[in-house]
Amino acid sequence: MQNIRNIAIIAHVDHGKTTLVDKMLMAGHLFRDNQQTEDLILDNNDLERERGITILSKNVSIRYNDVKINIIDTPGHADFGGEVERVLNMADGCLLVVDAFEGPMPQTRFVLQKALEIGLKPILVINKVDKPNCRPEEVQENVFDLMFSLDATEEQLDFPTIYGSAKQGWMSDDWKKPSGTIIPLLDAIIKYIPAPKVLEGTPQMLITSLDFSNYVGRIAVGRVHRGSITSNKDYALSKRDGSIKKIRIKEVNLFEGLGRVKVDEATSGDICALIGIEGFDIGDSITDLEKPEPLDPIAIDEPTMSMLFTINNSPFFGQDGKYVTSRHIYERLMRELDKNLALRVEETGSADSWIVFGRGVLHLSVLIETMRREGYELQVGQPQVIIKEIGGEKHEPMEQLTVNLPEESASKIIDIITRRKGELLTMENKGDRMHMEFVIPSRGIIGLNNTVLTLSAGEAIMAHRFLEFRPWKGNIEKRQNGSIIAGESGNAYAYALDKLQDRGRFFIEPQTDVYEGQVVGEHNKEGDLVVNVTKSKKLTNVRASGSDDKAQLAPPIVFSLEEALEYIKEDEYVEVTPKHMRIRKILLDDNDRKRAAKKG
Repeated sequence: MQNIRNIAIIAHVDHGKTTLVDKMLMAGHLFRDNQQTEDLILDNNDLERERGITILSKNVSIRYNDVKINIIDTPGHADFGGEVERVLNMADGCLLVVDAFEGPMPQTRFVLQKALEIGLKPILVINKVDKPNCRPEEVQENVFDLMFSLDATEEQLDFPTIYGSAKQGWMSDDWKKPSGTIIPLLDAIIKYIPAPKVLEGTPQMLITSLDFSNYVGRIAVGRVHRGSITSNKDYALSKRDGSIKKIRIKEVNLFEGLGRVKVDEATSGDICALIGIEGFDIGDSITDLEKPEPLDPIAIDEPTMSMLFTINNSPFFGQDGKYVTSRHIYERLMRELDKNLALRVEETGSADSWIVFGRGVLHLSVLIETMRREGYELQVGQPQVIIKEIGGEKHEPMEQLTVNLPEESASKIIDIITRRKGELLTMENKGDRMHMEFVIPSRGIIGLNNTVLTLSAGEAIMAHRFLEFRPWKGNIEKRQNGSIIAGESGNAYAYALDKLQDRGRFFIEPQTDVYEGQVVGEHNKEGDLVVNVTKSKKLTNVRASGSDDKAQLAPPIVFSLEEALEYIKEDEYVEVTPKHMRIRKILLDDNDRKRAAKKG
C-alpha cells in the first residue's frame, strides 16, 4: 500500500497559488537539473497565462520522503464554481493560500465554504510576506474569523499556519525567519493532512472530471472511493438518472509528475484516469457489476446568466474564421457541455441561434474567447440574468460585492452602486483605503466595472460572488448614451472622424473597414446617431493657408471581450472572430430599425 496525500489548493485570483505549485513541483525534483522550465507550469493554456487566472482544474503529483502528494489545482473564481465542486471531492485536505496584505477575499470564501462543507482539513499558507506593509498576524486572525463564520468544526479551526514567499521559494513557521526552502510546507502537508482512508469492499468511484485524447477519446478522472479498479475487467456505470450499463475498462492510469503512468489497478484513495469507457458523464459512478452501489452525484450550483449565441451573419463573415456555420458552432457547444458542468445550452426557434446559460459574464466570456482562438466566428447578444418564479413572485440572482478603494472616491462609488439597487452592508478603513461590502442584483454588476474604475482613477479592486435568488428589486437605469452607427460601408477616413469628434468618442481607427449598421462610437447624448465615416476630403486646385490643417484624433476606445459584452444594449450584438471584435446593431439597415422602433 503506497502512502498518499490528496490536497486541493484554494486561493483568490492572483494570490500566488500557481507560483506556489511551481515551487512544490521543483522541490519534488520533477525536472532534471538541466531541464528548462517555464513559470506557471499549471496554467498552461494561453488564456490562463494572459489573464493570470486558473480556469480549468488540473492534477499533478510529487514524491517527497516516500509519500506521494497529489496536488489538485482549483480555480479561484466563483464563476467557475462547477469546476470547484467536482475537484474538492477528490481531496482529503486543502492548502488555503492567502495574500499577506490583502487577506481573505470573497472568492476565497466561496471555495473555502465548499471545502469546509465536505469536511476537508485546511492548512493556511500566508504568502507574499516579503511585500512591504504586509500584516500576516492580522490576516491569520481574519482567516480564523472567516472559518468561524462558515461554521467550521473545532478540528478545522485548529489549523496550522505556514508563512512564506512562493516567489522567493521559501516557507517557514515564523514569517520573520525565512528558511530559504519550501520543505517546511511539504512537512506540514505530511504531518497534518490525513492519508485517505482505505475502504475495503466492492469498487466505487465517482467520475469528477474529464480528459480528452485524440487517440483514445474521452478519459474519466476521479478518485477510487472503495475497493480497487483493475484494467481489462467489466464494471457497471451508474448514471445520474438511475440507469445502469455494463462497461469495460481497458486501461488504468495514475497521475505521476505532470503526466500519467499505466498501472494494473488503482486502490481506494488513488486519483486515477480510466480509458476505454463510452457514454459517461461527470457525476456518474463506476461500481461493481453484480452489486452496483452508486455514490451520490455532484450537486452543481445553478446558472445565473444567459446569452444568445448566433452565427456570424455580418457583411464581413467568413473573412478570418475557419468554422462559421451553425453546425460547427452547435457541435462545439455540445463538446463544451461534456466537461463544463455549470453550462447549459437551450435551442431557440431558429436553427442558427442558441441560448447559453452560465455562472456569470466571465464564465461565458472565457468560452467565447476559447472558441474565437480555435477559429470560430459567432455573434453574441446582451447578457441577461435568469429570473425565477418563486411563490408567484419574480426572483433574481443577488451577489455580494466587495470594493476596496482610496477614501476620497468612496462617496462617488457608493452613489453609483446604490443607484443600481445595491445596499451597503459594511464599511471600514484599512490604512488609507476603504473596504466596503454591498448586496447588489447581478443585473447591477453588468457594466459596473468600467464605471467604478473610471470614478476611482483605476484604483478600485472589485470582487463579487453569487449569494442567492431574492425578490426582484425593480428597474435599474441603463447606459444613457446612444451609439454612433456607420451609415455606409467602406473605409473610415481620418478626415471624417476628425469632423465628428465633437459628437462622441470612437471605437475605430482611421483606415478601418466598416459596414453599414456597425457601432463605431458612443454618442455624447441619448439616442443613436447615424454618420458617414467613409467621407474623404474633396481636393480642389485652390490652396489657402490654414485650410490644410492635419486631423488630430483622440485615440479610440478598445474594449476587452467582457467590457464589450457589458457595454452593448439589447438591440446590439458583439461580433467575435479570431482577429476582430466589433459591436453592431442587430438590424443593420437604418430604415428597418426605425420600423422596429415604431412597432415596439
